[in-house]
Amino acid sequence: MKISIIGGGGLVGSSAAFALQMGQVVREIALVDVNQELAEGQALDLLHGGPSTADQVISSGSYEHIPDSDVICVTAGSRRKPDESRLDLIQRNTDLFVSILDGISSAGPKADALVLVVSNPVDILTYIAAERLSLPPQQVIGLGTQLDTIRFRSLIARELEMAPTQVAALILGEHGDSMVPIWSSATAAGLSLEKYPAWNAQSATQIFDRTKGSGAEVIGKKGGAGFAVGVAIRDVVHSVALDQRRILPVSTVQAGCYGIRDVAFSVPTIVGREGVVDRLEVELWPKELQGLRQGATVLRKTLTSVLDRLSQTGG
Repeated sequence: MKISIIGGGGLVGSSAAFALQMGQVVREIALVDVNQELAEGQALDLLHGGPSTADQVISSGSYEHIPDSDVICVTAGSRRKPDESRLDLIQRNTDLFVSILDGISSAGPKADALVLVVSNPVDILTYIAAERLSLPPQQVIGLGTQLDTIRFRSLIARELEMAPTQVAALILGEHGDSMVPIWSSATAAGLSLEKYPAWNAQSATQIFDRTKGSGAEVIGKKGGAGFAVGVAIRDVVHSVALDQRRILPVSTVQAGCYGIRDVAFSVPTIVGREGVVDRLEVELWPKELQGLRQGATVLRKTLTSVLDRLSQTGG
């Protein structure tokens, strides 16, 4: 399998490339970036590690890689400022993203290629990608709340002093301010969190607040997230490459799950080689369901204004 990472010279794109190199599953990784010298440098750095990782093809370049790519991952975009919400990025990132989509379309992607949107605001841009690309909607996926989910699990595990891989928990909805923690199904070593003496309502509130603010926290301390988002991208790409059909909280255009339509949003989604295999409407607490629907309503209003602006500007 070949993946092309648009924005591969940047922190997120290069971190994803490194995570995929260490994952040893994809056969070829191509780094595409407007700064071609930076992409070449990142590719060279990865290439040097090849003898100790996997027999992969590492390359760089431009849109000439698109026609034979199985997965096209878009990470390019302006970096979020510490005090800026993801939705505030819309004006700065939408025009750039549309130009990238035009480049992908002009290059001629394979009929069964998957597009993985990582650039923020990811839910808005995922909807735009699904609308503008000549691909079946199930082949356009946003990273959604997969990153938020692994952040969430890591913080729960640290609170309980437990191995992170034994924690199961989800964040659904918007990758942003209205994200919803799904406490109703959260477990540690198969047990509900309430079974643990160290767990209480205050801990839950603090963990979710820190999860929601994790992006800004990392940006403020090191300038931008890289490692964890690279791992989150790898999770999705491996589920595609190996047809694992894992249930992941990725963003796709909704058509009725939880009564939500016409907005890209994260719900439990089975991801396989063809992209979205199915969506699962798992039982939620009433307040969780209410949170999802409220978040979708707010996001849809923002999406409408973005689409109106694009139509007025001819974008």
